[in-house]
Amino acid sequence: MTVTAASLAYPASPALLHRVGDRALSWLDAHRDFFRLTPEDRATGSATIERLKPIGELAINMQVLFREGVAGSRQRTRAGALLDFAWRELLDGGNVLAALQHDEPHSPVPLEVYAPFHELGHRHPGLEAALEVSRRTTTWTALEMVPNRRLGVLNAERKVGLTPSADFDQALARTWLGRLPEPWTVQLHIAYDVTHTVFHLTNWGEAPDRIPPDVAAYLTRYLPAWLDDWADLEHWDLLGELLVVDACLPRPTLDARLWERYAAAQAESGAMPIQHGMPEGDPDVVFDQVHHPTLVAAFASAMATSRALTTDAG
Repeated sequence: MTVTAASLAYPASPALLHRVGDRALSWLDAHRDFFRLTPEDRATGSATIERLKPIGELAINMQVLFREGVAGSRQRTRAGALLDFAWRELLDGGNVLAALQHDEPHSPVPLEVYAPFHELGHRHPGLEAALEVSRRTTTWTALEMVPNRRLGVLNAERKVGLTPSADFDQALARTWLGRLPEPWTVQLHIAYDVTHTVFHLTNWGEAPDRIPPDVAAYLTRYLPAWLDDWADLEHWDLLGELLVVDACLPRPTLDARLWERYAAAQAESGAMPIQHGMPEGDPDVVFDQVHHPTLVAAFASAMATSRALTTDAG
């Protein structure tokens, strides 16, 4: 019998898992104003798109927190206030997305950012009408993008209640993960492709059963080694995303050893560095460097805490 790190793993305590997310949410709330688009951002379409993505990720995180039911009353209040702030102040009730849709009618970004807000009850009829016009063009389905991004567009369409513009199974088959390649070929960008394929396939962890059995078996077998590798490299952003993937598997490990290392990397403020330790410098620059791994920490925490309370890990 071969003894592996995965076979020796024991699950982290729900208290540890929850604490990571609580601290991350505190940091995100305290730094909410840094998500704002600046006049310089608005003057440049590409800059606007880059600044909108974190707002969409913030909304997804709040949605996951509500959906998984692991937030205490204080967390729920804070998450609700953050979501309202994002919709009303950061996106001007959706007008920012509608303006981008007008300027770049075939960009999928307005749809992708709008989708979690729509699921949570927010509406912008003008944006939805403009999206329908764009989706009727051949260009909408002919746009060239990496396969896991195509999955993301299909999932966003589904979230908004639209008929997906392509077949999910065929889109999955075109991804790296869908082809079940040699696991030792995984490098940084491929690992991120893997995590985002799982995110879009499961609607950000809502439906883990959408992972086909052969893909789930592949991940169950090889994910522990990838987790160890990126933990050893102290790449906390990618490790956090891989921990979400673990939480989406039929029998998540929720490995305490990895979660303890991950939690130890988190700053007292609740921020999570991308890799190694926290950066220093101008607050705006630091925010740009750590907001994504901190959002990932909140996401991973909510998913892992939920699975720890509802499934048998291991």
